[in-house]
Formats: sequence, structure tokens, C-alpha cells
Amino acid sequence: MSKNKTKDTKSNSKNPIESAPGVTQSVRNTSVFSTKSDLYQKHEKVRPKRVKGTFRRLKWIALYTLLGLYYLVPFIPWQRGPGVPNQAVLVDFEHSRLYFFFIEIWPQEVYYLTGLLILAAIGLFLVTALFGRVWCGYACPQTVWTDLFVAVERFFEGDRNARIKLDKAPWTANKIFKRLAKHTTWILIAMATGGAWILYFHDARVLIVDLFIGKAPISAYMFLGIMTFTTYALAGFMREQVCIYMCPWPRIQAAMLDNESLNVDYRKDRGEPRGPHKKGATWEGRGDCIDCRQCIAVCPTGIDIRNGLQLECIGCALCIDACDAVMEKIGRPKGLIAYDTDANIERRLKGEKPRFRFVRARTVIYSLILAGIGSLMLYGLMNRTTLELNVQRDRSPNYVPLSDGGVRNGYTLKILNKTDMDRYYTVEAIGLERGDIDIVGLQKQDGKFRMFVAAGKPLDYRVYIKVDDVTGLETRIPFTFRITDTDTDTNTDKTKETETLFITGNGN
Repeated sequence: MSKNKTKDTKSNSKNPIESAPGVTQSVRNTSVFSTKSDLYQKHEKVRPKRVKGTFRRLKWIALYTLLGLYYLVPFIPWQRGPGVPNQAVLVDFEHSRLYFFFIEIWPQEVYYLTGLLILAAIGLFLVTALFGRVWCGYACPQTVWTDLFVAVERFFEGDRNARIKLDKAPWTANKIFKRLAKHTTWILIAMATGGAWILYFHDARVLIVDLFIGKAPISAYMFLGIMTFTTYALAGFMREQVCIYMCPWPRIQAAMLDNESLNVDYRKDRGEPRGPHKKGATWEGRGDCIDCRQCIAVCPTGIDIRNGLQLECIGCALCIDACDAVMEKIGRPKGLIAYDTDANIERRLKGEKPRFRFVRARTVIYSLILAGIGSLMLYGLMNRTTLELNVQRDRSPNYVPLSDGGVRNGYTLKILNKTDMDRYYTVEAIGLERGDIDIVGLQKQDGKFRMFVAAGKPLDYRVYIKVDDVTGLETRIPFTFRITDTDTDTNTDKTKETETLFITGNGN
């Protein structure tokens, strides 16, 4: 009796879920609780095969172009003026500005960055609605660097079959050399990636020297290490797992697509029924697909495109190149796998002529949003000022009665000089004729105060306005502070005005 009880206890301890209260016998008998391997599928490494063709050439062009821009843009010179790096593209935390060629974004203009993000998102929606996941297949950083890492891997270890054999082969001097050469090259590419990234946040020409001589900021070395590690890990080891599990875009894109969106599709109307084909045999009663599985062998995510549109498909179209090469060898028309729409596949099955509808409700809406936001941003950029004035009126107290019967109000003038030259400004109180202006720390020159503001700097001035006689005046008198640039030869904004109030205290 005790032996049977011990046996039952051991059996239950192997699978505590089965012995849990409330679990029915039918649930216990399901395969879900049988073994651990039923719950988790082991990851199978994807080793994409080399392929040649139109879309592979387009991917190489995209890779060279995007990587070239990424590595070279920080070194494009652009004259900025004294005290600022002469760099065309720069995120300058020290001076709290973002430079993009002739555009200079200040912290208070963060709405331009918001607009750029909105434009990027809507643009991606539009491109996806038209052409599917071309961003993922050609321009996504994960795709670009993975393509580069796979090319390095193929250079040292050979094509798909050679890499599979090498993985299974015992560790020899040859295998150690190949693996060491591959990983060393990967790390160098990853370091170049991280190094280029931090160049966008510092003076590139100075920083690249300081990095090698050990004089760069600690933050530069820290982010260099982070970017090196992430590039090496994501492009070298995680690859398709980033696209399938980590990236949210495959799940969002379903809302962007419809049956008129161009996607990489297997044309079932031509390919089925599939199966092996012997040379000289008739093609009657069967499809063009010979089940060679080359479309799977070249796929960077290892899927079978013949199963239809899938979350894992990144739209790289390498399966099109692989299938076209096979079709050419067996004497069948190309295009068994091609960019097509679900609607066209249905039309062919019905015997209708295929057509492409790029102008649809969603594409029109996306285009209008893009045009609207783009126009607003362009208008804002073309009408930007180089001078800003913000006035803060004292509220505690609102006014100060003086012993001579007058009333004084206090203000803080915040002046921002966005030019690359030092400026002097005069100030007036328009609409307050009785007011006498006094600025703390300044003396009048030729009857006027001259407020100095350095190039590219904000500066605060404490201003008091006194009215000697407030008899008959309203309690609240609106007026305007106007500052004027004293440089008559400047092409920048000459004046800036801001409305405020003068409190007389009458009626209180």
C-alpha cells in the first residue's frame, strides 16, 4: 500500500498542473500537460541561402546608400558661427539645440520634432498601405545590419550548406579560425555603428580623435559600448527573432493593409497543385510550383511564402528572385511569386483581369494628412523668428503704491537672441504714455536703455514701470512691450512685441 502511494506521489510531482484541484480528467489527458517540449518550441537557426536577382540588387543598393549616409553625415561641414561645431547634422546638448543643415531647432520648438515623428508615422502608414512591408525589407536598421552581418558570415563560412556543415563539424583549427574571424569582423562593424551614433551628439572631428586617445567624455564611451553590444547581439544572433517577437510593427501593420495592398504573394492560381516535376513530363493538370523549397531557403525569417501573408514576412522579396531563377531553369514564366494583391489573386481565380488600385480611401486620407502637416511645418519654418520676447508680470504684489503718489509695476523680460551675432536691444512701452521705464543694472544712453544679449543666448532683464499720476485711469491698462534691434544693417528680425498689463490699483 505504501509503495503504491509513493509511486503516485512521484507521478504527481512530475506534473503539478495535472494534480491541481479543479483540473478535470479530460484536461489532464490533453497533450498540453504531457511534456515540457510540447509547451515550448526550440528555436531553429535560420541560415538564408545566397540569391541573385533584381530585388537582391535593390537591397544591396539600399544597404550601401543607408550605411553610407549613416557613417558619413556627421562629417558633412556646415558653417555655424563662433562657439558651435561646424557640423551639418548635430544634436547639441551643450547648447540645447538641434542642427539639421540650415534648420536650427531650439528646446521651445520641440513641436517641430513632434511634427517630424508624425510625418514619419503617417508616411510609414501610407507606404505600408501601398506596398506592404517594404520598410522592413529594405530600410529597417535591423534588416540593414543583419544583411551586412550575414554577408560577413557567408564570406568566412560559405553559403547555406557550408554553414550548416560547419555548425555540425567538430572544433578544429579551421573552424576556430573562421568563427574568430567572423566574430571579430562583427564586433568591428558593431563598434563602427556605435561610434558613428555618438558622432551625431558631439563635434565629430574632435570626438573621433578623443575616442582613440582616451580624452572623450565618459558618456561617449558608455553609449559606444551600449550600441556596440546591441548591434552585435541583434544583428549577429537574434536576427529574425527581433522581427518576429520584439518589433511591434508586424502586429500594427495589419491595420494598415487591405486586399488592394501590394505584398509579396504566392500566386496559387498558377502554382497549385504543386509537386515535383520530371523533365519532359506534361504540365497539364498541375501547377508551376515544383516544390523545390528555394523560396524557404533564401528567406531571412525562414517562412514558406506559399502559406500566404504571414506576420514573419518582412517583404524583402528575395523569394521572388529565387523562384524566378527556378522558373527560368524549368522553362516556365516568371512571376509565380511576385508583388501582387489579394484582390488580384481572387480576380484571377474568377477569370477576371487583374488591376492595381493605388488611389483608395485610406491612401488618400494618409496623403492629405501628410500634405497638411508638412505644409504647416514648412510655413512655420519659413516664418521663424530670430528674436523672441517673453514678459512675466509680477503678481505678488500686483502693484506697489509709492510715497510720492505714483504706482509701480514689476516685469521680467526674457529675451532670446537666436542669431549667431551679439545684439543690443532698446525697449518701449507702447500704449502706456505716462509710464517711465527703469531697468535694473542699466543706465540710459542717449535717452534709451540698451540691453545686451549674446549670440544664441537667452537673457533676463528686470524692468520696472512707474506711473506718477494714475488719476482717472482704469484699473487694468493693456500695453505692449516692444524691443528693437539697434543694428540697422542686420537682416534678422528688427522688433518683437508682447502684450501685458499695468495695474493702477484704482477701484480696489
